[in-house]
Amino acid sequence: MSANRRKSNAALLSVVSNSTLVAGKLAVGLMIGSVAVISEAIHSALDLVAALIALFAVRTSHKPADREHPFGHGKIENISGTIEALLIFLAAVWIIYEAAKKLMHPEVVESVGWGVLVMGVSSLVNILVSSHLFRVARETESIALEGDAWHLRTDVYTSAGVMLGLVLILLGERYLPAYDWHWLDPTAAIVVALLIARAAWRLTRDAAGDLLDTSLPQTERQWLREYICRPRPAVHGYHDLRTRRSGEVRFIEFHLIVHGDMTVEESHYMTDVMTLEINKRFANAIVTIHVEPCDGRCQPKCVDGCLLTEEERAKHRRLHHDRRA
Repeated sequence: MSANRRKSNAALLSVVSNSTLVAGKLAVGLMIGSVAVISEAIHSALDLVAALIALFAVRTSHKPADREHPFGHGKIENISGTIEALLIFLAAVWIIYEAAKKLMHPEVVESVGWGVLVMGVSSLVNILVSSHLFRVARETESIALEGDAWHLRTDVYTSAGVMLGLVLILLGERYLPAYDWHWLDPTAAIVVALLIARAAWRLTRDAAGDLLDTSLPQTERQWLREYICRPRPAVHGYHDLRTRRSGEVRFIEFHLIVHGDMTVEESHYMTDVMTLEINKRFANAIVTIHVEPCDGRCQPKCVDGCLLTEEERAKHRRLHHDRRA
């Protein structure tokens, strides 16, 4: 099965599971009058919207580059992540507002057992689906699927929190009926909202990073530096290594400093070999290598990536001077 098909199937699974959970949570929440369960239904509804956006994004991101989009459509996954994060922030604000009203005007939560049941089922379903999404996201490097997976994993924690609040109400009513325990329900809803907002901030940061052409992670850049600096005949160093990412595609470019006597054919062959090796490490990477002859006149930007000793640099400066003379 192709990577694109696996991503689409995973996103479709998320759509189906979220649709089922929305219906179940909303029905039980309205039946027992629990704002925490209803807040979870709203959260799942937004997760459903996020899953639909992710499904659209993963299907669109694999469209080939065209005249209007010469670098492809990969960043649509980042755009979808940003939209999803905004929806989650709005949901968190709404949940806090509704919970605050219930704290000021408490309402009795009926049939707490149903709420515990639906939250337990929700947690189990989301653990299974989010684990699958995380696995496919890692294997296909899909930012949209990773964001969707984090949504569902957050649901696991928040559903568990709501379930704990309902269990405490149930136990309190049974063993300490003289006390009013129903404040736990809106309190759990507020905790849910804060966790949702935290997840939204993390998703916004990650999605916006690629939209702003943030460099690849430090570990990946370090691998590139070490690879470029491997001993090669006639290669004297590099500078201006720049990286960015668009969806699952990495863009890597740098200037390669070579011996001045290297022919165009030789330098072209070398860059082809380096590009193939980099693509073995980073699938779908688009690599641009600008070849420059070494004249020994090292600028500050060249020093960090220079592979020559000071004596060798002086020798190249003399050779360059003699040729110009």
